[in-house]
Amino acid sequence: MIEQREREFWFVVGSQHLYGEETLNQVKEHAQEIVDALIEKDGLQYKLKFKALVTTADEIKTVVKDANYDDKVAGIITWMHTFSPAKMWIPGMKLLQKPLLHFATQYNRELPWKTIDMDFMNLNQSAHGDREYGFMNARLRKNNKIIVGHWEDASVQTEIFDWMVSAVGYNESQNIKVARFGDNMRNVAVTEGDKVEAAIQFGWTVDYYGIGDLVAEMNKVTDAEVEETFAACQSLYDFDYGENEPAYFEEHVKEQIKIEIALRRFLEGGGYTAFTTNFEDLHGMKQLPGMAVQRLNAEGYGFAGEGDWKTAALDRLMKIMANNTSTGFMEDYTYNLAEGNEYILQSHMLEVDPTLANTKPRVVVQPLGIGDREDPARLVFDGKAGQGVVVSMLDLGSHYRLMINKVELEEPTEEAPHLPVARVIWKPYPNFKDGVTKWIESGGGHHTVVSLELTVQQIEDWAKMADLEYIVIE
Repeated sequence: MIEQREREFWFVVGSQHLYGEETLNQVKEHAQEIVDALIEKDGLQYKLKFKALVTTADEIKTVVKDANYDDKVAGIITWMHTFSPAKMWIPGMKLLQKPLLHFATQYNRELPWKTIDMDFMNLNQSAHGDREYGFMNARLRKNNKIIVGHWEDASVQTEIFDWMVSAVGYNESQNIKVARFGDNMRNVAVTEGDKVEAAIQFGWTVDYYGIGDLVAEMNKVTDAEVEETFAACQSLYDFDYGENEPAYFEEHVKEQIKIEIALRRFLEGGGYTAFTTNFEDLHGMKQLPGMAVQRLNAEGYGFAGEGDWKTAALDRLMKIMANNTSTGFMEDYTYNLAEGNEYILQSHMLEVDPTLANTKPRVVVQPLGIGDREDPARLVFDGKAGQGVVVSMLDLGSHYRLMINKVELEEPTEEAPHLPVARVIWKPYPNFKDGVTKWIESGGGHHTVVSLELTVQQIEDWAKMADLEYIVIE
């Protein structure tokens, strides 16, 4: 598993000196109480700390600069407890390079009508401060998130925690490095893209390597290393020998293990967290990587086939956000058009992500009709059921676009004895006809990343942080 960096969020409260030191002390107490309450709740994956009460432009700038230069900080949550004049936020917000959440809440849930006076009004001015602060962020065109509601409400807390996942994704996106073994599949359009623009907008690094670079690394793998991993695979998976002779089967499985070990070393050596392969570029290799890719997917590496670096990076990004749970590269293959039970069968030639597996994977060695190489070993399983989101990244020439479709995944109910690949089934929202129509009309690609762990809102929040055009189908 690729280790993820430690991340934390800062809670910053805005006020001013107009109301005196006693009022400011109350503001601090309220802020700390809110932070403590959030820390105690289930669902908080990342650290949260009350960082500062800010009352001047210099204080705000200091907090922002500290956040920008602290790699642990994934975002700032701001709360306008009292009226915080927004002009003083301008210098700091212009410098801010981390995700921003405007939390429009108030310490008291209800107004105390029997005791309310002007002191209470002056202390609890979130409604006043939210408008001033909100105008400033809109004027600065900040892609900030706004969450409204009382801080003790479970639904509000869930919104905050979900946003944190998106913010971590935004930060980790800056560290995604994709190694491309070979170029894009010839004559395919949607897998192409502007790598320079992707580096500018998303922080992605995309580097090309000839397949010979991987072959050279494979030649360094020892028989002892292969045997050790082979023994581990025997305990993890069912070996389905089929009509293959045991020696033939095991030889082909061990070839995938050699590819896996070489790939991992190559990626680790270059700091890469995602990669692509291409069945049209296999010079010097005996098999197209299949099981090798799947086992690296299980460790958290992003992947896409046919040189599709955009989807490989997107896969890594969504795996980060989903903590590598039930998330992986996918491809639309074929339709079931039985009236009332329309769905799409999702799969790929070999490389379906095992984090999506509902059944114990079987190791299968079968011929592959493309690539003109030996029969590759691959993991075969049926996918999970549940509500999910499928995402595709497009380069439209003038800009990038993200397609987001809510989907309902179902477990396969029929056997497919002649289909030697993993399979996933889903139905698009709002229904099959409208979902597919909208996807095609908007240019959605056939390479996607699907997740049963993430939500449409979390992907949408990330897209806003990245200033990325997106279309939601739900």
